Parts: sequence; structure tokens; C-alpha cells
Amino acid sequence: MYGNKNNPRELQNTMAEQEASVSDLFRRAQAIRGERPEASYKEIKDLMVREFTGKPFPSFHNLTIPEQDARAPEEDWSAGLPIVRRGIQFQDWKEIIDGILLSLEQTENYERQRGPEGDRDKWHDRTVGIEEPTEKAVGKWMPEELMALAEKSSPKRHS
Repeated sequence: MYGNKNNPRELQNTMAEQEASVSDLFRRAQAIRGERPEASYKEIKDLMVREFTGKPFPSFHNLTIPEQDARAPEEDWSAGLPIVRRGIQFQDWKEIIDGILLSLEQTENYERQRGPEGDRDKWHDRTVGIEEPTEKAVGKWMPEELMALAEKSSPKRHS
């Protein structure tokens, strides 16, 4: 929807022209954090409030930040979503940004405490206990030619 999401300037310019989703706002907060790692959450909030004041408010239809599920448990990255929802209801950018930054802070705290994805212990591995049943189910219902194609194109896992 927004062109190159890895380019903070392009993301900022495009978002200024269209209604931003909650995910877009979160990505913008991450982009600011990447540009200014020393910035406090209050400074990021002030920048984002100035940037989005007067712009259309996000929709209620998609109050998620799906790409964060790989970074932290849902209870961390979704912590600010009720605040975002209330901010949308009252059309208050400060409250919306507060919720976005709470989710960002929780995600960053989780990563700081637990390490990046792939460096965690088995307790945090979400595939524990479901990997074998999943393979059985896929093997039972997926045609052999699709199974071979999927195995060929997916990276090999190291146990």
C-alpha cells in the first residue's frame, strides 16, 4: 500500500498523503527510532503528533500490528492497542500515538530482555509441541507434488 516500507522518507511522504493504518503508524515509530536511536519515547511522540495532526484518523477495521508477532508475544506488542482504539474513537492523535509507543516500548523491552528471534531458549520456541502434528497433517492432506515443491523451496531447519 505504501511503496517501499524500508525507506523512512518514502514511508513518511506517502503516509502524509493517505489515511495511515495502525501498522503504518507503528512502522513510522520504528523508522523514527531507527533514524534517532537516542530519542526518547516522548520525543518520538512529539514528532509523530506534529506529523499526523490534521491527517485522517486510522480505521477501526484493522487494529493490529501483524509483523510484530515474530518479534514479541502478542500480549507485549498489542499492549497499546486499546489506547489506540480509544484515541481513534475520540479522534485524539496524542492518545493514538501513546498507544503506538506503548506497543513499541513493550516490543523493544521484550527483545532487550530475551534477545532477538532465533536466540531464545526452547521455552520461547512457538513450534514446540506442534511441529510433529503439523508435519503429519500437512503430509496427510497436501498432494505429494506440492509437498516436494514446498520442501525444495523452503530453507532447511537446524534442530
